[in-house]
Amino acid sequence: MELFWYIIIGVVLTVFFVLDGYDFGTGIIHLFFAKKEKDKEVLTKAAGLFWDSNEVWLVVAGGMLFMAFPTFYASVFSGFYLPLIIVLWLIIFRAIGLEFRSQFKFQMWKDIWDTSFGVSSLLLALFFGIALGNIVRGVNLGGVENGVSVYEGHYFFLPLWDSSFSPLSETPGVIDWFTLIIGLIAVVTLAIHGANWVILKTNSSINSTLKSIIFKLNIVLTALTLFSLIVWQIVNPTSLDNFINKPYLVVFPIIYLTGLFGLFFIKKIKKDSHAFVLSTLLIVGGITSSLASLFPVILPSVNTINEPLTIYNTAASEYGLSVALTWGIIGFILLFVYMIIQKRLMGGKIDKMDYGH
Repeated sequence: MELFWYIIIGVVLTVFFVLDGYDFGTGIIHLFFAKKEKDKEVLTKAAGLFWDSNEVWLVVAGGMLFMAFPTFYASVFSGFYLPLIIVLWLIIFRAIGLEFRSQFKFQMWKDIWDTSFGVSSLLLALFFGIALGNIVRGVNLGGVENGVSVYEGHYFFLPLWDSSFSPLSETPGVIDWFTLIIGLIAVVTLAIHGANWVILKTNSSINSTLKSIIFKLNIVLTALTLFSLIVWQIVNPTSLDNFINKPYLVVFPIIYLTGLFGLFFIKKIKKDSHAFVLSTLLIVGGITSSLASLFPVILPSVNTINEPLTIYNTAASEYGLSVALTWGIIGFILLFVYMIIQKRLMGGKIDKMDYGH
């Protein structure tokens, strides 16, 4: 049952980053490339009409983590307390930026909330990428100092950064040069995904320009990906062992590389939905490759005193996981019905749909 719920939660988190990821990306595109008021309004709709339903998946993932892996849930929600509070505030300001901009027609009012939407989206993409960097890097479980655990073995606390700013420190912070690289990869990936979403769902005047932007961003993403693989070996020399010992896991990096390679032909792709699928493959392949490299570990330890957290030593009882299965099926049926109805109501281009008035 542990493996089953691990896979389900992994799928739910991946769906969240695919769906809300294009909202983050739309905000990034809105911040840097939307200059005309008409384009700003349309891009606001491209995110605003969907963000609330997309974030349902994050709520579902949090509830499932609490149910299936309570020890892991308690560990990360206390250890990552500071960045989680920052993410909460960013989610709030992104939402009110979308909801408030059209309440008054004063340009200064619109500019304030446009900035709120764009900057919050950018920082959310960055912080979620940094979070993934922390997961693959590992944390100081037990808060070991001078060879002695300060807390219980599954607890930790990270400052926003350590004075050394190094992932190799005995007491690393949330932000260091390695996690920042992963954060930048997330920003570029979601910007590409958001640009594809804007092209797919709108008739914005910047759509033709966005294809050139996607091509350039894909070059940057390729360089960052290669660089991150090199430094990952420095941070965690065993990071590729799972792919060597279990060759079938290579399917996940292949998914990522398919999206990365395909987007170099963005200018020749005729159907907008095909480009969106390619950027979706980037997100799916990136997340699943990261999880596959760690399995069955879900949070590595940077010290040798306390064992890493795995799906087996953090799981709820077998009885609890079994009982949750019934309610999980009911919940998923309701969730899928909700999503299908919402996507059908918002099908096609959204330029003329009303939002925020």
